[in-house]
Amino acid sequence: MSEKNAGIIVILSSPSGAGKTTLVKKISKRNNYKISISHTTRTPRMNEEDGKDYHFVNILEFKKLINEKQFLEYAKVFKNYYGSLKNTVIDKLNKGENIIFDIDWQGTKQIKNKKLKYKIITIFILPPSKKELFNRLLKRDHKDKKTASERMKQFKKDVLHWKDYDFAVINDKVETCYKLIMKFINNQRKKKNTLKYNKNFIKKHINTLIN
Repeated sequence: MSEKNAGIIVILSSPSGAGKTTLVKKISKRNNYKISISHTTRTPRMNEEDGKDYHFVNILEFKKLINEKQFLEYAKVFKNYYGSLKNTVIDKLNKGENIIFDIDWQGTKQIKNKKLKYKIITIFILPPSKKELFNRLLKRDHKDKKTASERMKQFKKDVLHWKDYDFAVINDKVETCYKLIMKFINNQRKKKNTLKYNKNFIKKHINTLIN
């Protein structure tokens, strides 16, 4: 397939608890958008399925894939490894499928540094408030305050990478956030720069989240 007809790469990143996974799943319901299913060494959460949510592997299997240079990107996040297989992603892009990544800033940087021939659109998701973020983390980690607090500390570091992305948006209401993301993606695909966002507003919002 020609480069013109190849799929695009859409990357959604956020600190834990900002809701990017929910948004990725909504986008994947659109025609011709597919989620890149990562390999991970972490234990499956309740209701997660191997091969659907992640490919769950042990540390030895993961490191073997690293040594064989099988990953397009990989990173260690909260003591667990996550990575996307290069050949799987490239094959889908060449078939014209648009691939959505649910990865952190480390993986995003690696993909951008690969200088791929495919269009890459990067989006950073922010929570509406510090209180809401903590509540989401508590809910996800079964009210484990220690784990939620550790993730809040990491949040302060991760959130500073928002400026390396094409677009940043606050996920207050999922549907509103989703529509803004799709509008931005469509504008970028059409090579339009009509959708701007207020970077100063985002900076002020981040200050309220980390202070």
